[in-house]
Amino acid sequence: KAGIYSEDLKRPCRLYTSSSNYDHENVHLWRDNLRHPCHPLEDCIKIWPQKPTRYREIVATYSIEAKKLGLRILELLSEGLGLGSGFFGDKLSESLLLSVNHYPPCPDPSLTLGVSRHCDPNLLTILHQGDVYGLQVFKDGEWIGVEPLHNAFVVNIGHQLQIISNNKLKSAEHRAVTNSRVARTTVACFINPSDDCVIEPDKSLIDTDESPAYKPFQFKEFLLNYSSLMGNPEKCLEPFELHA
Repeated sequence: KAGIYSEDLKRPCRLYTSSSNYDHENVHLWRDNLRHPCHPLEDCIKIWPQKPTRYREIVATYSIEAKKLGLRILELLSEGLGLGSGFFGDKLSESLLLSVNHYPPCPDPSLTLGVSRHCDPNLLTILHQGDVYGLQVFKDGEWIGVEPLHNAFVVNIGHQLQIISNNKLKSAEHRAVTNSRVARTTVACFINPSDDCVIEPDKSLIDTDESPAYKPFQFKEFLLNYSSLMGNPEKCLEPFELHA
């Protein structure tokens, strides 16, 4: 871990503790996070960890298959929304980011969380949550536990899908809790637009009696705002909203 630990926010492959804002957060999160890009693979793999020795080999295969699965799900969502085939191809789903969270046993889970409440800033998340409970989704005013299913993934809709669909799809608010008995490790693949991709509600999804709910913006603008607000689900959409 020491070899890849870094507090440099610009380092593309790094491991850090709690969040990227450790020195300024009020409560520390009970986790270590490893994240790095996976696309284009031939460039990214050079900066990945070299230990364990098979890490690059296994993660490369996994990331390719996760991207295929994500694109298949996006194609089905496109069909369900009435958009054309391949709508979410190219720049809208160009980037793939891997995020591995490790949650050690926590002596007092009532004092902190593994990950605080948030919605994912991306398009779609493919999450392998292992066999240990910890994921919770906020629905109808309460937190509902998502029981781990063997050989199954959790799929989260991110903010960009909500924006493109003009609020017909909703990003999933979720968090991770800790436990005092066993460690938990999860692997998330974030499918993102390219940094310069322009995001806006698709015109075909705006009904005749409504207006677009969001203004056009580049994805990198959204990420900067999201990061500055620590993913606050109430506020991170506000700068991009249009009000009638």
